[in-house]
Amino acid sequence: MSNMSSMTYVGVGSVLEEIGMVRPEKVRSVLEECANYAHEALDPYDTARALEDFGVAVSVHVGDIDNLEQDYASLLEDAAALTGGAVTVTDVTLHEGEEIGGSRDDVLEFARNGRRVRVSAEHFGDGYDYFDQVAACEAIAALCPDGDFDDDSGDDSRAFRYVDFVREENESYDSIMALTTPAQAKALANGLGLTIE
Repeated sequence: MSNMSSMTYVGVGSVLEEIGMVRPEKVRSVLEECANYAHEALDPYDTARALEDFGVAVSVHVGDIDNLEQDYASLLEDAAALTGGAVTVTDVTLHEGEEIGGSRDDVLEFARNGRRVRVSAEHFGDGYDYFDQVAACEAIAALCPDGDFDDDSGDDSRAFRYVDFVREENESYDSIMALTTPAQAKALANGLGLTIE
Protein backbone atom coordinates (compact mmCIF):
# COMPACT_ATOMS: atom_id res chain seq x y z
CA MET A 1 0.00 0.00 0.00
CA SER A 2 1.01 3.62 -0.49
CA ASN A 3 2.88 5.82 1.96
CA MET A 4 0.24 8.08 3.53
CA SER A 5 2.72 10.84 4.40
CA SER A 6 3.41 11.50 0.72
CA MET A 7 0.05 10.70 -0.89
CA THR A 8 -0.30 11.77 -4.53
CA TYR A 9 -2.78 11.14 -7.34
CA VAL A 10 -0.43 8.36 -8.46
CA GLY A 11 -0.61 6.85 -4.96
CA VAL A 12 -4.39 7.11 -4.78
CA GLY A 13 -4.70 5.46 -8.19
CA SER A 14 -2.32 2.70 -7.14
CA VAL A 15 -4.36 1.92 -4.01
CA LEU A 16 -7.67 1.96 -5.90
CA GLU A 17 -6.30 -0.35 -8.59
CA GLU A 18 -4.65 -2.68 -6.07
CA ILE A 19 -7.89 -3.25 -4.15
CA GLY A 20 -9.93 -3.68 -7.34
CA MET A 21 -12.07 -0.55 -7.09
CA VAL A 22 -10.83 1.01 -10.33
CA ARG A 23 -9.69 -0.59 -13.56
CA PRO A 24 -6.14 0.13 -14.76
CA GLU A 25 -7.50 1.99 -17.82
CA LYS A 26 -9.42 4.40 -15.59
CA VAL A 27 -6.37 5.00 -13.41
CA ARG A 28 -4.29 5.76 -16.52
CA SER A 29 -6.90 8.15 -17.93
CA VAL A 30 -7.19 10.09 -14.65
CA LEU A 31 -3.42 10.31 -14.31
CA GLU A 32 -3.16 11.56 -17.89
CA GLU A 33 -5.74 14.28 -17.14
CA CYS A 34 -3.84 15.42 -14.06
CA ALA A 35 -0.34 14.82 -15.41
CA ASN A 36 0.87 18.29 -14.35
CA TYR A 37 0.20 17.58 -10.68
CA ALA A 38 -0.09 13.77 -10.46
CA HIS A 39 3.07 13.52 -8.33
CA GLU A 40 2.39 16.51 -6.06
CA ALA A 41 1.71 15.80 -2.39
CA LEU A 42 -1.96 15.85 -1.40
CA ASP A 43 -3.29 16.90 1.97
CA PRO A 44 -5.90 14.59 3.57
CA TYR A 45 -8.86 16.54 2.13
CA ASP A 46 -7.43 16.50 -1.39
CA THR A 47 -6.76 12.77 -1.00
CA ALA A 48 -10.45 12.25 -0.18
CA ARG A 49 -11.53 14.50 -3.07
CA ALA A 50 -9.32 12.53 -5.47
CA LEU A 51 -11.70 9.59 -4.99
CA GLU A 52 -14.29 11.57 -6.94
CA ASP A 53 -11.87 12.09 -9.84
CA PHE A 54 -11.31 8.34 -9.99
CA GLY A 55 -15.08 7.76 -10.18
CA VAL A 56 -15.69 6.07 -6.83
CA ALA A 57 -17.14 8.96 -4.82
CA VAL A 58 -19.29 12.07 -4.94
CA SER A 59 -18.88 15.27 -2.98
CA VAL A 60 -21.56 17.41 -1.38
CA HIS A 61 -20.57 21.01 -2.05
CA VAL A 62 -20.28 23.08 1.12
CA GLY A 63 -20.58 26.47 -0.63
CA ASP A 64 -23.67 28.13 -1.99
CA ILE A 65 -25.53 26.51 -4.87
CA ASP A 66 -27.94 27.81 -7.50
CA ASN A 67 -31.13 25.84 -6.93
CA LEU A 68 -31.66 23.44 -4.03
CA GLU A 69 -34.07 21.05 -5.73
CA GLN A 70 -32.16 20.89 -9.02
CA ASP A 71 -28.80 20.57 -7.29
CA TYR A 72 -30.06 17.78 -5.01
CA ALA A 73 -31.34 16.03 -8.14
CA SER A 74 -27.96 16.37 -9.89
CA LEU A 75 -26.11 15.18 -6.80
CA LEU A 76 -28.29 12.08 -6.41
CA GLU A 77 -28.11 11.29 -10.13
CA ASP A 78 -24.30 11.54 -10.02
CA ALA A 79 -24.20 9.19 -7.03
CA ALA A 80 -26.58 6.71 -8.68
CA ALA A 81 -24.39 6.72 -11.80
CA LEU A 82 -21.51 5.30 -9.73
CA THR A 83 -23.55 2.13 -9.18
CA GLY A 84 -23.22 1.18 -12.85
CA GLY A 85 -26.97 1.08 -13.45
CA ALA A 86 -27.92 -0.84 -10.30
CA VAL A 87 -29.68 2.26 -8.95
CA THR A 88 -31.72 4.94 -10.67
CA VAL A 89 -33.03 8.15 -9.15
CA THR A 90 -36.13 9.93 -10.41
CA ASP A 91 -38.76 12.40 -9.25
CA VAL A 92 -36.54 14.44 -6.94
CA THR A 93 -38.68 16.96 -5.09
CA LEU A 94 -37.85 19.34 -2.25
CA HIS A 95 -40.94 20.02 -0.16
CA GLU A 96 -40.42 23.37 1.51
CA GLY A 97 -41.40 23.58 5.14
CA GLU A 98 -41.98 26.27 7.69
CA GLU A 99 -39.44 29.08 8.12
CA ILE A 100 -38.41 29.67 11.72
CA GLY A 101 -35.61 31.98 12.81
CA GLY A 102 -33.53 31.87 9.65
CA SER A 103 -33.96 28.18 8.96
CA ARG A 104 -36.49 26.09 7.09
CA ASP A 105 -37.46 22.49 7.76
CA ASP A 106 -37.84 20.79 4.38
CA VAL A 107 -38.30 17.24 3.13
CA LEU A 108 -36.23 15.86 0.26
CA GLU A 109 -38.17 13.17 -1.57
CA PHE A 110 -37.11 11.00 -4.50
CA ALA A 111 -37.70 7.61 -6.08
CA ARG A 112 -34.86 5.09 -5.81
CA ASN A 113 -35.56 2.35 -8.36
CA GLY A 114 -39.21 3.35 -8.05
CA ARG A 115 -39.29 3.16 -4.24
CA ARG A 116 -40.06 6.46 -2.47
CA VAL A 117 -37.42 7.79 -0.10
CA ARG A 118 -37.95 10.79 2.19
CA VAL A 119 -35.18 12.61 4.05
CA SER A 120 -35.68 15.52 6.46
CA ALA A 121 -33.48 18.51 5.64
CA GLU A 122 -32.86 21.83 7.35
CA HIS A 123 -31.79 24.76 5.19
CA PHE A 124 -30.39 28.08 6.38
CA GLY A 125 -29.76 31.54 5.05
CA ASP A 126 -31.48 34.29 3.13
CA GLY A 127 -31.79 32.34 -0.10
CA TYR A 128 -31.68 28.84 1.38
CA ASP A 129 -28.93 28.07 -1.10
CA TYR A 130 -26.76 25.58 0.80
CA PHE A 131 -27.09 21.81 0.98
CA ASP A 132 -27.99 20.30 4.32
CA GLN A 133 -24.80 18.22 4.51
CA VAL A 134 -26.26 15.56 6.81
CA ALA A 135 -29.45 15.19 4.76
CA ALA A 136 -27.53 15.03 1.48
CA CYS A 137 -25.24 12.31 2.84
CA GLU A 138 -28.23 10.40 4.20
CA ALA A 139 -29.94 10.59 0.80
CA ILE A 140 -26.80 9.36 -0.97
CA ALA A 141 -26.45 6.51 1.55
CA ALA A 142 -29.96 5.41 0.56
CA LEU A 143 -28.64 4.62 -2.94
CA CYS A 144 -26.78 1.41 -2.08
CA PRO A 145 -27.07 -1.06 -4.97
CA ASP A 146 -28.53 -3.98 -3.03
CA GLY A 147 -31.78 -2.20 -2.40
CA ASP A 148 -32.14 -2.31 1.36
CA PHE A 149 -29.85 0.32 2.77
CA ASP A 150 -30.45 -1.02 6.27
CA ASP A 151 -28.94 -4.39 5.30
CA ASP A 152 -25.83 -4.92 3.17
CA SER A 153 -25.92 -8.72 3.38
CA GLY A 154 -27.20 -9.21 -0.19
CA ASP A 155 -25.31 -10.03 -3.37
CA ASP A 156 -23.91 -6.50 -3.81
CA SER A 157 -22.38 -5.28 -0.55
CA ARG A 158 -21.37 -1.88 -1.92
CA ALA A 159 -22.74 1.05 0.01
CA PHE A 160 -22.08 4.75 0.10
CA ARG A 161 -19.88 5.45 3.07
CA TYR A 162 -18.82 8.78 4.56
CA VAL A 163 -15.14 9.60 4.03
CA ASP A 164 -13.50 11.50 6.86
CA PHE A 165 -10.01 12.96 7.12
CA VAL A 166 -7.84 15.15 9.32
CA ARG A 167 -9.36 18.63 9.31
CA GLU A 168 -7.88 22.04 10.01
CA GLU A 169 -9.66 24.34 12.45
CA ASN A 170 -12.04 26.94 11.03
CA GLU A 171 -12.02 25.39 7.54
CA SER A 172 -15.09 24.27 5.58
CA TYR A 173 -15.00 21.04 3.62
CA ASP A 174 -17.26 19.29 1.14
CA SER A 175 -18.66 16.00 2.42
CA ILE A 176 -17.31 13.01 0.48
CA MET A 177 -19.31 9.79 0.03
CA ALA A 178 -17.52 6.78 -1.50
CA LEU A 179 -19.18 3.66 -2.92
CA THR A 180 -17.32 0.71 -1.41
CA THR A 181 -17.69 -2.79 -0.06
CA PRO A 182 -16.79 -3.22 3.63
CA ALA A 183 -13.44 -4.75 2.63
CA GLN A 184 -12.69 -1.91 0.22
CA ALA A 185 -13.55 0.64 2.90
CA LYS A 186 -11.04 -0.96 5.25
CA ALA A 187 -8.38 -1.12 2.54
CA LEU A 188 -8.96 2.54 1.61
CA ALA A 189 -8.65 3.57 5.23
CA ASN A 190 -5.38 1.66 5.56
CA GLY A 191 -3.97 2.69 2.19
CA LEU A 192 -4.96 6.34 2.12
CA GLY A 193 -5.06 7.30 5.79
CA LEU A 194 -8.75 8.16 5.63
CA THR A 195 -11.63 7.13 7.87
CA ILE A 196 -14.44 5.40 5.96
CA GLU A 197 -17.66 5.16 7.98
